[in-house]
Amino acid sequence: MDRPLLMALVVAFLLILLALMFFGWRRRQRSQAGIPRPHTLPDDLEAASLSLSGFYVATTVAGEPLNRIAVAGLGYRARATVGVHAAGLALAIPGQAPIFIPATDIRSVQKATWTIDRAVEQGGLILVRWALGNAGADQLEVESYLRFGDDSEALFESVQELHATSQPSSATQAGGRAQ
Repeated sequence: MDRPLLMALVVAFLLILLALMFFGWRRRQRSQAGIPRPHTLPDDLEAASLSLSGFYVATTVAGEPLNRIAVAGLGYRARATVGVHAAGLALAIPGQAPIFIPATDIRSVQKATWTIDRAVEQGGLILVRWALGNAGADQLEVESYLRFGDDSEALFESVQELHATSQPSSATQAGGRAQ
């Protein structure tokens, strides 16, 4: 086989792979069309107590770290700015509408080491588990992964505090009275 023919076969194979990846991504977006959209920023949002720039890594279905959410601007890793407000988290990804995660929708905050297409040092990712969509039956629990380098600890502590202050006390949840 001569060199130009071999080169043409390799290029054709690569083009077919790119086309398959494109159509696979579009299929994932269509299959996830029923997933609720994230909240937009409220008009009356107060100033952020903490605002940091870093990386938005991914959002996956809760408990399924390889099942990426591919809709509503959540599908692509990008630089991002996160603002911690008394009412929740604001996530601004360039080229996308800002996303707002109400404090009452945050289920937990943890440190993680890996998610889809990303592995880092021990505890290098901040995992925020939250409910996507409006309260009720249409909510889907998801996990968003953030990477903020040297600022990770400050963001982690701020989001933990936000989560703790937005949850009712355990005595009230159990039906008893808080004393």
